[in-house]
Amino acid sequence: MRLYMKLRTTRSQESAAAISGISVATGRRIERDPRPPSSRKERRDYRTRSDPFEGLWDEEIVPMLASAPGLRPITVLREMARRYPDRIDDSVRRSLERRIRTWRALHGPDQPVIFPQAHAPGRMGLSDFTDMSGLGVTIAGQTLHHRLYHFALVYSGFEHGEVVLGGESYTALASGLATALTTLGGAPAEHRSDSLSAAFRNLCHDQAEDLTRRFAALAAHYGMTPTRNNRGVAHENGSIESRHGHLKDRIEQALMLRGLVDFDTLAAYRAFVAGVIADHNRRHGDAIEIERAHLKALPPAPPVTWDEASVRVTSSSGFSFRHAFYTVPSRLIGHRLHLRVHDDRIEAFLAGMPVLSLPRGRAPAKTARRTTTHIVDYRHVIGSLRAKPGALAGLTYRDALWPRPAYRRAWEALVASQPVRDASRTMVALLALAHDRGLEADIAAALDAILDEGGLPVFAEIQARLMPQAASVPAVRIEMPSASVYDPLLRDVRLEIAP
Repeated sequence: MRLYMKLRTTRSQESAAAISGISVATGRRIERDPRPPSSRKERRDYRTRSDPFEGLWDEEIVPMLASAPGLRPITVLREMARRYPDRIDDSVRRSLERRIRTWRALHGPDQPVIFPQAHAPGRMGLSDFTDMSGLGVTIAGQTLHHRLYHFALVYSGFEHGEVVLGGESYTALASGLATALTTLGGAPAEHRSDSLSAAFRNLCHDQAEDLTRRFAALAAHYGMTPTRNNRGVAHENGSIESRHGHLKDRIEQALMLRGLVDFDTLAAYRAFVAGVIADHNRRHGDAIEIERAHLKALPPAPPVTWDEASVRVTSSSGFSFRHAFYTVPSRLIGHRLHLRVHDDRIEAFLAGMPVLSLPRGRAPAKTARRTTTHIVDYRHVIGSLRAKPGALAGLTYRDALWPRPAYRRAWEALVASQPVRDASRTMVALLALAHDRGLEADIAAALDAILDEGGLPVFAEIQARLMPQAASVPAVRIEMPSASVYDPLLRDVRLEIAP
């Protein structure tokens, strides 16, 4: 409008309107009343169309809202359309939403108030879990369904994250918190977490109370006061909830720069996430150093961050724990093992001495019939399997026995072309050779090469290809001399007998 009026001092209506980007009719209207709209007389309060809720608003809609304050406008609209299909349809949805919004502002119930807080350095740390499956990360081509344990200090913005393969459990929280505080070099005065509903949902009252006591003991170990926000009230943990989105965004952007969401190993992905978080902490280095001066010193002894259990090794050279079967060396059959259960591994002890560490098995997704996950190391059973190769065909954990995909391919090819008994003997012999000679990777490469060429693996040929040829031993002829040849040596010898 200002541009038009300025141009009109030297140009015609048509030219000024064209340059200003308005029509000539609008230019004439501006010239008739050059005042800005805010200075003009307000429009009289009148409707341009009939009220679609006349006779319904005060009589039916307001009583509905008063009796059930949580009703959504779309629910009210659907109910009115059901009662009065000739008057109410989706064309009045926006009008109803605006009117309900205004009514609630004037007559509705009070809404919860979020009080902004002033945070002092070293006062509060926060923990929570967030689902990371939406990033589409894969490990060696397999989708990685995982969560991220997320710790943050409110004042400085220090963050720590750890990839969690299971659910929201005490072990994941405790180990992640211990690592975060060790990295930070101190502990805040207060620690807040959510209600960990996923960890407590399927527990009885006694077990839930036990976890509560263990978490309180963990906080007391570091001298922190443990607090929890109310169930379902995420904004009470808002200082960490808001950071979830920022952390996910940083990791997603880093994946885009990387150009690939697939990682060779889980360790490589863990290192990638740690690098992204380390970059964030470097940007907040000054504030973190200020807060470090207000943190409590860490205790000298590490906390207990694992679950404990006791199992007996069965005659199958393994034990079952939480819907997963683990194999162990057969010499442990009949013994009772004490387990330390971490999020990603299980440590087994016998008589207080560490025996072995096994990767943690996860129960499969809930289906109509629960199945068992098998964590198998062929080295644990190859001795007995070598004596009973026929047991391989019907072995319950046969598919988990193969150390590499090439062995599975070889088994499937052999079973399809020859009797199962012969295929079992060949595969057991190959596993035994891999165990005895340390040729697991070499045998896998040979199997892939043979199968890619359309052939079938033959144990003798693979053994001849990989085993070094024994060198021939030269024949050595040994002639024993006659005892008489020593007589000349004794003729001139004078025996002296000591007195």
